Amino acid sequence: MRDLLPYLKLYKKHWFGLSLGMILAFVTLICSIGLLTLSGWFLSAAAIAGLSIARKTFNYMLPAGFVRGFAIGRTAGRWGERVVSHNATFKLLTDLRIFFFQKLTPLIPGRVSNLRDGDLLNRLVADIDAMDHVYLRLISPIVVGIIGIISLTFFLCYFDQRLGLILGAILLVLLLIWPVLFYKLGKRNGETLTTNKAKLRIATLDWLEGYSELTIFGAESRYREAIFNAQTKLLTNQYINAHLAGLAQALLMLANGWTLVLMIWLSADGVAGQPPGPMIALMAFATMASFEMLMPIAGAFQYLGQTLTSARRLNDVILAEPDVVFAKEKNELNNTFSIDFSNVDFSYPDSENKVLRNVDLTIGAKQKVAILGQTGSGKSTLLQLLSRYWDPQSGSVSIAGKPLTAWNESQLRQSVSVVSQRVDVLNGTLRDNLLMADPEASDERIAKTLTEVGLEKLLEDKGLDAWLGDGGRQLSGGEKRRIGIARAILHNAPILLLDEPTEGLDKSTEKQIMGLLESHYQDKTVVFITHRLVNLANMDAICLIEQGEVVEHGSHDQLIARGGRYHQLTQSI
Repeated sequence: MRDLLPYLKLYKKHWFGLSLGMILAFVTLICSIGLLTLSGWFLSAAAIAGLSIARKTFNYMLPAGFVRGFAIGRTAGRWGERVVSHNATFKLLTDLRIFFFQKLTPLIPGRVSNLRDGDLLNRLVADIDAMDHVYLRLISPIVVGIIGIISLTFFLCYFDQRLGLILGAILLVLLLIWPVLFYKLGKRNGETLTTNKAKLRIATLDWLEGYSELTIFGAESRYREAIFNAQTKLLTNQYINAHLAGLAQALLMLANGWTLVLMIWLSADGVAGQPPGPMIALMAFATMASFEMLMPIAGAFQYLGQTLTSARRLNDVILAEPDVVFAKEKNELNNTFSIDFSNVDFSYPDSENKVLRNVDLTIGAKQKVAILGQTGSGKSTLLQLLSRYWDPQSGSVSIAGKPLTAWNESQLRQSVSVVSQRVDVLNGTLRDNLLMADPEASDERIAKTLTEVGLEKLLEDKGLDAWLGDGGRQLSGGEKRRIGIARAILHNAPILLLDEPTEGLDKSTEKQIMGLLESHYQDKTVVFITHRLVNLANMDAICLIEQGEVVEHGSHDQLIARGGRYHQLTQSI
């Protein structure tokens, strides 16, 4: 149950709605029990009065009024309880999703790098949805049931203490035994149900995202079969759940019947020493009605195993410590956005191989530096460290003379524009995908930027309202790359990080983009990642990296004059 504590704390914010829901549930329960109990006594008393002289003095109107009042109260209370409790629960789930997302985002990409997209989606949707069981199926029925049993026991003790205590004891024992019994019966199935639900979502998402490649390589049927297997296992779990719920209801109805027989037998000689009369019907119908408060509890605790498993899966994210923690307070910054790597060593999580080794590199403010190296040499990792995707295991990275660990996240994002190798295009309009770089940008400025990067064709037809599709499926790879460049231009930050910005573009487009970027370089600190020897003579400095180590650093002319590794590369073209 300790796994549920992080979520129970969120209940404080919605205590009024949740408490009001339980009060309305209790009122509905009282009206329901009162309706059946009073009706049984009223019919019996009216029948006896009709056969005797008491028919002239018997008050038919007052009990009939209470019967009608209880009926109306039961209907209104049931409706009000559903509206109030579900409204509070939905608000609680909304806060829980926000809470989960706030805990999740600082873990990206570090702690969640080993989680599949489908698994994360399942935690964000299905596992959080399972948390509504805590209030609707567990807390509310138990609290209302305990208060209801106490109230009914006191009510019946007013007429006959012995009968009231016996019925109260039976109900209390069932309230204690039933949850434990069906939690044990449903625990294992609930755990596997939650796991199989996640596996089904993962398998389905893998099939959807990779359908084209799976079809090309003839593996589509195998992945589709994995979906059917996961679905079969989940249906089996749901089948067992339905059987347990039916078993709980059936056994409770059996217990109700035996308890009714017992109460009729005990009251057959009369209630509270009185001759047999309508009070026997009151006790019998009160016994029948009392089991309504146990009905929600009968199968509720079979869901506890499912809920606890979901809570543990959420706790894997919520209780994890992020690898990167940003400072909360903003710093006083000057306009000299220099960059400094000092004795930086870095290796990715779960890997012992060092990607960067003892890197010392200083980039002056407004300098243009090209980072040159083969694929896998650690070039992109330098940009990831500058963006604080990760922190180095040793050494430090500084911007404007301040270590990145002292930077506020919003300040860092405002100061750096990045064109990465992989440009993520959101499932939205062309305008949406560019406004993320500058929310204040006008349509005219966006259109001008698109024209500059050679995407004026996208302005035809629907223009900025054109829907780009999931992952930008309406765009080619080169168009996605230019969308990324357009974002960097709109963002207009003092530091520009370019990771192979012209990769995948034809020669004429590459020349156009490089000319545009060079005009955009003015008064900016630029880090240009490439493995191609193109336009490097225009850079202030070139840094050659091999196997994570800085091999050479200097201007183009200086490196050529040294006749070292860079000179060899230029000669091999």
